[in-house]
Amino acid sequence: MSIELEPVAVVRSSRHELIDDRWDGETSFIELLPHINQIALTGLDSFSHCLVVGYFDRATDGQLVRHPRGNHSWPLVGIFAQRAKDRPNRLAISVCAIDRIDDNRLHVRGIDFIDGTPILDIKPWMAEFGPRGDILQPTWSHELMATYWDDSSTD
Repeated sequence: MSIELEPVAVVRSSRHELIDDRWDGETSFIELLPHINQIALTGLDSFSHCLVVGYFDRATDGQLVRHPRGNHSWPLVGIFAQRAKDRPNRLAISVCAIDRIDDNRLHVRGIDFIDGTPILDIKPWMAEFGPRGDILQPTWSHELMATYWDDSSTD
Protein backbone atom coordinates (compact mmCIF):
# COMPACT_ATOMS: atom_id res chain seq x y z
CA MET A 1 0.00 0.00 0.00
CA SER A 2 1.20 3.50 -0.77
CA ILE A 3 -0.03 6.75 0.75
CA GLU A 4 0.62 10.07 -0.91
CA LEU A 5 0.28 13.30 1.09
CA GLU A 6 0.79 16.92 0.15
CA PRO A 7 1.73 19.53 2.78
CA VAL A 8 -0.86 22.22 3.51
CA ALA A 9 1.52 24.57 5.32
CA VAL A 10 5.06 25.06 6.59
CA VAL A 11 6.42 26.04 10.01
CA ARG A 12 8.33 29.29 10.35
CA SER A 13 10.29 29.16 13.60
CA SER A 14 13.19 30.79 15.39
CA ARG A 15 14.67 27.28 15.79
CA HIS A 16 16.60 25.97 12.80
CA GLU A 17 18.54 23.09 14.37
CA LEU A 18 17.45 19.56 15.31
CA ILE A 19 17.88 19.87 19.08
CA ASP A 20 15.47 18.41 21.60
CA ASP A 21 14.96 20.73 24.58
CA ARG A 22 13.75 24.18 25.66
CA TRP A 23 11.02 24.66 23.06
CA ASP A 24 9.19 27.38 25.02
CA GLY A 25 11.92 29.84 24.08
CA GLU A 26 10.97 29.68 20.39
CA THR A 27 8.57 31.84 18.41
CA SER A 28 6.70 30.14 15.60
CA PHE A 29 3.91 30.43 13.11
CA ILE A 30 2.40 28.08 10.57
CA GLU A 31 2.07 29.53 7.09
CA LEU A 32 -0.45 28.03 4.70
CA LEU A 33 0.95 27.10 1.30
CA PRO A 34 -0.45 28.93 -1.75
CA HIS A 35 -2.79 26.09 -2.79
CA ILE A 36 -4.66 26.28 0.57
CA ASN A 37 -6.86 29.36 0.88
CA GLN A 38 -6.65 31.21 4.22
CA ILE A 39 -10.41 30.69 4.59
CA ALA A 40 -9.46 27.20 5.86
CA LEU A 41 -8.36 28.87 9.14
CA THR A 42 -11.76 30.51 9.72
CA GLY A 43 -13.01 29.82 13.24
CA LEU A 44 -9.81 28.17 14.46
CA ASP A 45 -9.07 31.25 16.58
CA SER A 46 -12.10 30.44 18.75
CA PHE A 47 -10.08 27.51 20.14
CA SER A 48 -7.21 27.91 22.62
CA HIS A 49 -5.14 25.03 21.20
CA CYS A 50 -4.68 23.03 18.05
CA LEU A 51 -3.19 19.70 17.07
CA VAL A 52 -0.62 19.97 14.28
CA VAL A 53 0.49 17.01 12.19
CA GLY A 54 3.84 17.50 10.49
CA TYR A 55 6.49 15.56 8.64
CA PHE A 56 10.03 15.38 10.04
CA ASP A 57 11.66 15.83 6.63
CA ARG A 58 15.18 16.17 8.06
CA ALA A 59 15.02 13.22 10.45
CA THR A 60 16.79 9.98 9.64
CA ASP A 61 15.59 6.40 9.63
CA GLY A 62 15.90 5.47 13.27
CA GLN A 63 16.37 2.29 15.18
CA LEU A 64 13.22 0.40 16.07
CA VAL A 65 14.57 -0.33 19.57
CA ARG A 66 16.88 1.99 21.51
CA HIS A 67 17.58 3.71 24.79
CA PRO A 68 15.73 7.08 24.58
CA ARG A 69 18.24 9.77 23.58
CA GLY A 70 20.98 7.16 23.86
CA ASN A 71 20.81 7.31 27.66
CA HIS A 72 21.71 3.82 28.89
CA SER A 73 20.30 4.54 32.36
CA TRP A 74 16.88 4.49 30.70
CA PRO A 75 15.42 1.20 29.47
CA LEU A 76 15.70 -0.19 25.97
CA VAL A 77 12.29 0.53 24.39
CA GLY A 78 10.71 0.36 20.96
CA ILE A 79 10.24 3.45 18.82
CA PHE A 80 6.47 3.30 19.40
CA ALA A 81 7.10 3.64 23.18
CA GLN A 82 8.83 7.01 22.69
CA ARG A 83 8.35 10.22 20.77
CA ALA A 84 11.70 10.41 18.98
CA LYS A 85 11.86 12.24 15.64
CA ASP A 86 13.70 9.39 13.88
CA ARG A 87 10.64 7.23 13.21
CA PRO A 88 9.65 4.83 10.43
CA ASN A 89 7.24 7.33 8.80
CA ARG A 90 8.70 10.51 10.32
CA LEU A 91 5.26 11.74 11.37
CA ALA A 92 5.17 14.53 13.92
CA ILE A 93 2.33 15.58 16.21
CA SER A 94 2.29 18.64 18.44
CA VAL A 95 -0.43 20.25 20.56
CA CYS A 96 0.17 23.98 20.70
CA ALA A 97 -1.52 27.14 21.93
CA ILE A 98 -3.09 29.45 19.38
CA ASP A 99 -2.01 33.08 19.74
CA ARG A 100 -3.67 34.62 16.69
CA ILE A 101 -4.36 34.28 12.99
CA ASP A 102 -3.06 36.86 10.51
CA ASP A 103 -4.28 36.16 6.98
CA ASN A 104 -2.62 32.83 6.06
CA ARG A 105 -0.48 32.61 9.23
CA LEU A 106 -1.41 30.76 12.39
CA HIS A 107 0.75 32.07 15.25
CA VAL A 108 1.31 29.38 17.89
CA ARG A 109 3.19 28.69 21.11
CA GLY A 110 4.60 25.34 22.15
CA ILE A 111 5.06 23.74 18.76
CA ASP A 112 8.16 21.55 18.79
CA PHE A 113 8.94 21.63 15.05
CA ILE A 114 11.92 23.41 13.49
CA ASP A 115 11.78 26.05 10.77
CA GLY A 116 10.67 24.64 7.43
CA THR A 117 8.87 21.57 8.79
CA PRO A 118 6.09 20.60 6.35
CA ILE A 119 2.61 20.53 7.90
CA LEU A 120 0.16 17.84 6.78
CA ASP A 121 -2.87 18.85 8.85
CA ILE A 122 -4.16 21.21 11.55
CA LYS A 123 -7.07 20.33 13.83
CA PRO A 124 -8.66 22.16 16.76
CA TRP A 125 -7.91 20.63 20.16
CA MET A 126 -11.10 19.63 21.93
CA ALA A 127 -11.01 18.55 25.57
CA GLU A 128 -13.29 15.62 24.78
CA PHE A 129 -10.57 14.09 22.60
CA GLY A 130 -8.06 14.18 25.47
CA PRO A 131 -7.33 11.09 27.51
CA ARG A 132 -10.09 9.67 29.65
CA GLY A 133 -9.11 8.13 32.96
CA ASP A 134 -5.75 8.02 34.65
CA ILE A 135 -2.53 8.70 32.75
CA LEU A 136 0.30 6.21 33.22
CA GLN A 137 3.86 6.72 32.04
CA PRO A 138 7.23 5.41 33.20
CA THR A 139 9.65 7.40 35.37
CA TRP A 140 12.28 7.69 32.62
CA SER A 141 9.81 9.63 30.44
CA HIS A 142 9.32 12.26 33.16
CA GLU A 143 13.12 12.57 33.43
CA LEU A 144 13.44 12.96 29.65
CA MET A 145 10.81 15.71 29.59
CA ALA A 146 12.27 17.69 32.52
CA THR A 147 13.79 20.38 30.24
CA TYR A 148 11.84 19.74 27.04
CA TRP A 149 9.72 22.89 27.33
CA ASP A 150 11.67 24.87 29.94
CA ASP A 151 13.74 27.70 28.45
CA SER A 152 14.90 29.19 31.75
CA SER A 153 18.00 27.04 32.26
CA THR A 154 21.15 27.33 30.19
CA ASP A 155 23.89 24.92 29.23
